[in-house]
Amino acid sequence: MKKHLKRLPAPRSWSIPRKTHFWIVRPSPGPHGIGESVPLGSILRDMLKVCDTAREARHILNNRGVLVDGRAVTDPKFPVGLMDVLTLSQTKAHYRMLVDTRGRMSLVGIEEGEATWKLCRVEDKTTVRGGKTQINLHDGRNLVLPKDSYKTGTTVKMNVPGQKVVEHYELSKGAPVLVTAGQHVGEIAHVLEVQRTRNPRANIVTFTEGFSTDIHKVFVLGTEGPTIKTPEAPAI
Repeated sequence: MKKHLKRLPAPRSWSIPRKTHFWIVRPSPGPHGIGESVPLGSILRDMLKVCDTAREARHILNNRGVLVDGRAVTDPKFPVGLMDVLTLSQTKAHYRMLVDTRGRMSLVGIEEGEATWKLCRVEDKTTVRGGKTQINLHDGRNLVLPKDSYKTGTTVKMNVPGQKVVEHYELSKGAPVLVTAGQHVGEIAHVLEVQRTRNPRANIVTFTEGFSTDIHKVFVLGTEGPTIKTPEAPAI
């Protein structure tokens, strides 16, 4: 595995200047892929602009003043991805990582009360010893539940860092969702129908807005309306 990354071939989802310096921080292996996350050091320097250099970013992190999902992180290469909650202890600022309509990772400011929970999508589930069910979430978390309570594609709302599920939103008709990739990336749509395919291809989700996409690009945000703030669309 390569340990270095140049700015020009860096993922287009990163909101960074391309021709200022030669190198950029390469995220370490973690809960999100390289194209679906941004390293914490680059967030502090290039996105939030709370420091000017990578050395200053490391100093901030070493003081344990930056929390991701309620836990202090000191690794500047730690990947922060979709729905992760970022907290700056000194300034009392809270952000949620989302994707905008240009397909770029974007931080949205949230209130202190919203920083105590996050949304996670159920990617897969298995039955473990004792008849319990283990659900695998999109951010690398695994939860063991006493019974099979959630379908694949369901979004669970959990407290962080306690990981206690307080609510869930199913992928059903009328549910508001965030499109995370494709031509309509970053848009909020409402489910019209979920077409279950009987072949290796992904299931298709059709929306009332007049388009469709595969189920892996859909993230349910609530029941009647989105439970989170979304990035503002750029002016035309």
